[in-house]
Amino acid sequence: MFERLKRLFGNPWLWPALLAVAVAAGWYLTERLAEAELPAGIASGNGRVEAVAIDISARSAGRISDILVQEGETVSAGQVMARMDTQQLDAMLREARAQLQRGRIGRAVAESGVNQAEAERSAALAIVAQREAELGSAESRFNRSQQLVERNTVAQQTVEDDRARFEGARAALDAARAQVAVAEAGIATARARIVDAEASIEAAEAAIERIQTEIDDSTLRSPRDGRVQYLVAQPGEVVAGGGRVLNLIDLSDVYMTVFLSTLEAGRLAIGSEARIVLDTAPGVVIPARVSFLSDVAQFTPRTVETAEERQGMMFRVRVRVAPELLERHADYVKPGLPGVAYVKTDPSAQWPERLRTGLLE
Repeated sequence: MFERLKRLFGNPWLWPALLAVAVAAGWYLTERLAEAELPAGIASGNGRVEAVAIDISARSAGRISDILVQEGETVSAGQVMARMDTQQLDAMLREARAQLQRGRIGRAVAESGVNQAEAERSAALAIVAQREAELGSAESRFNRSQQLVERNTVAQQTVEDDRARFEGARAALDAARAQVAVAEAGIATARARIVDAEASIEAAEAAIERIQTEIDDSTLRSPRDGRVQYLVAQPGEVVAGGGRVLNLIDLSDVYMTVFLSTLEAGRLAIGSEARIVLDTAPGVVIPARVSFLSDVAQFTPRTVETAEERQGMMFRVRVRVAPELLERHADYVKPGLPGVAYVKTDPSAQWPERLRTGLLE
């Protein structure tokens, strides 16, 4: 037995491992003791750094033409990240533009028809005026002939001829007025064709706008600054309408979620001071603010709540890091990193020394 222990502790690879374990255990105990020695008015909870995740999806079903970013790449707002195939949309756009051109030609033709019909009406009105004058002359002549025949001054045949001319002039006037009505109907028809052509133009313009919007939406852009977390699909794959292509995290909205007891959460307020210490950088203290307090406990007793049970309830609290601080220290604060969040339940409480030193600014 003694020889076995001697061989074990004589192993040169054992001492570094024992030293690492001792250091880790010492750091763990130090942190636990430090947490236990938090001053009154300050509470803490464990959590992980999180960020708002955004799914970048295709608006319409189609094939992915190209993906221009990689996982882990930082992107800026408006940057093109992926493109969908738009061959079919391009063909539809050309068709809609042809319909627009046809509608414009139809409107020009209808406007010419209106002008022609108005000219025909003007000519018909002139003929009506001429026929009215002829009718008036024929009527006067017929009336004189009737007076003269009574005095045997003219022959009866003359009276009959004048009556015929009068009736012919009246018929000619009616025909001229009918031509005016025909011309006015032609104007109405031509104007209706203008309305129809303008409706076709409006429909074509709406179709062009809709198709162009779909083409624009086929270019997937980043809605804000962030980092590509992972790709869901690859170029060449067909996705459904609303299908995810990639996932983006917003680096300007980073927070940590912790759970505090009823007594601690009840003393918090939105905007209360907070501090975050990450396991990967124990010497760095990140200032933050309380941005969310859950109004529903995460644990609810099955029956009647006693005072002791109410004290056992846990409430979700979100501690948010200021965006301007993230811009300057993005390397420290990364989603997924574990750590501890400290919050002031009493605004007058003072941070301990270890939460004042190493503070990011």
